[in-house]
Amino acid sequence: MRTVRIFDTTLRDGEQMPGVSLPVNYKIQIAKQLDKLGVDVIEAGYPAVSKGEFEAVREISNLGLKADVCGLARVFKDDIDVAIKADVDMVHVFVPTSDIQVKHTIMKSREEIIKIATECIDYVKSHGLKCLFSAMDATRTDVNFLKQIFMAAEQAKADAINVPDTVGVATPFKFYELIKDLKSSIKLPIDVHCHNDFGLAVANSYAAVLAGADEVQVTVNGIGERAGNADLSQVVMILHSLEGIKTNIKTEYLFETSKLVERLTGVKMPPNTPIIGENAFSHESGIHAHGVLKESSTFEPGIVTPEMVGHKRKIVIGKHAGRYQIKKMLEDAGYVLSDDAIDRIFEKVKDLGDKGKKITDRDLFTLAEVVLGEVKHEEKAIKVEEVTVITGNRITPTAVINALVNGERKVTSAIGVGPVDASLKAVTALVGEAMKIREFRLDAITGGSDAIAEVYVTVEDNEGRLFTSRGASQDIVMASIDAVINAINYLLLRRRK
Repeated sequence: MRTVRIFDTTLRDGEQMPGVSLPVNYKIQIAKQLDKLGVDVIEAGYPAVSKGEFEAVREISNLGLKADVCGLARVFKDDIDVAIKADVDMVHVFVPTSDIQVKHTIMKSREEIIKIATECIDYVKSHGLKCLFSAMDATRTDVNFLKQIFMAAEQAKADAINVPDTVGVATPFKFYELIKDLKSSIKLPIDVHCHNDFGLAVANSYAAVLAGADEVQVTVNGIGERAGNADLSQVVMILHSLEGIKTNIKTEYLFETSKLVERLTGVKMPPNTPIIGENAFSHESGIHAHGVLKESSTFEPGIVTPEMVGHKRKIVIGKHAGRYQIKKMLEDAGYVLSDDAIDRIFEKVKDLGDKGKKITDRDLFTLAEVVLGEVKHEEKAIKVEEVTVITGNRITPTAVINALVNGERKVTSAIGVGPVDASLKAVTALVGEAMKIREFRLDAITGGSDAIAEVYVTVEDNEGRLFTSRGASQDIVMASIDAVINAINYLLLRRRK
C-alpha cells in the first residue's frame, strides 16, 4: 500500500496567520503533540526572522523528536547559517521563480536564480543536512523554467523538491496535470504546499497525491497566511478513508491536536469544520438522528467514525428533533414514558426551538420531569454553599469552593488563567473523578456592564458520556459554576438511574 509523508508547517506558515504569535513554550507544546500525532516533518519556524524564533527552533530541534525538524531559509547563506546553528535536521530553501515574483522581489535573471539556488543547496548538503528546495509561486511559473530549476536542484543533490501554490490560484485538474508532468521529468520526491485563497487547498493537495506527489505540506486546522493552508485532518482522512493511501498519522489524536492548537493560537474553528469541528458528528434532524441511533453509517460516511479521529458523536435536541431521538435519550437516562408523555415533550421542544432557544440535555430532562409530574427536587450529588474567587493584575486567579458532596462537606481550591478557569477547575475537583469540560460558550443576553451572562457547557464523564447544560447570572463566574454543577449533577443522576 502506498504511503504519503506529512510535512507539518503549523509552527511556520501557520504562525504567519494574522493575529497569531506563539511564545517558545507554546511552540514546544505543539511540536510534541505533532510528534505524538506522527507527522514526518515539523517545520519549526524561520530561524533568521528573530532571536525568539531561533531559540524556539533550536529548542524543538533538541527535544529528541522522531520527526525531522526543519527550518526555513531564503537563498542567502546567512539565513542558512542561522538554520544550521538551530540544530535542524533539514533546511527548507526557497527562491521566487514566477515572472511577477522575479520582477518585483528577487530582480535577477533566470540563469542567476538557478546558480544561486544550486549553490545554496550544495551549501546545505556540505553541512550534512537534508535539503528541501522550493520554487516559490510555482503554479504561476513558466513550466519549462520550473522543470529547469528543479532538474538543477536534483543535480545539486537536493533531497526533495517542493511545488507551492503560493497564492492559492491552482485548481485540482490543472494542479494534477502539473504534478504528473513534473513527476515524469524529476526523480526526486515531490512535495506540495497549497494555500486556500479559493477554498481549494485540500482539493489541490488531494489531486497532487493522485498525480504522484510523495509528501503534502499541511497545517493543523488549516491556519496560515491569508485564507490559510491545506488542513491536516482533512487531507489525511481523505487519503486514508477515500483512497486507501497510508500516512504515518495516528488519526485517533487528530481531534485533541486540533483543540490544542485552537486553544494556544486563539483561532477557534467553526463548528461545521469537517472531521474536527464540534458538529462534525452531531445530529439534530429527527430523520438523521433516528438513522444514526440505529446504524451510524446511515447519515455518516461510515468509512470515518468519530472514534477514528478521537471525536465524539452527539445527538442534539432542537426544533428538528424527532420523537424517536427524544424518547431514546430520555430512556437512556432512566425515564419511563408513555407515548402521550413523549408527544407532550416533543411539542414543548418544538415550541422552544421555534422561539430560537438552544435546548440543552438538562432542559430536556426538566421538560420530562414537568410532564411526568416528577419535579420533586431530588437530592443532588453536589450542593455549593460558598464560593470565593481572588483575582487581580498581580495575583494568580484562585477559587475556593465549599460544598456538600453526597452529604459530605468538601472544600476544594484551584488556580487558573482567570477567575472562570480557576472556578471550573475547583468545581470538577469536587467530584473526585475525571470530568472534562469539552465545550464552554458564553453569551451576554442583555446589554450594559450588568448584563446577564448565559453560559453553555458540555461535560464528559470518565465513561465518555456527554451532557450539555446552562447557567445564567449577572456574575459570569457564578453562571459558569452553575452550568457545570448542573451538568455534573445530571450526569451522576443519569448514572444512578
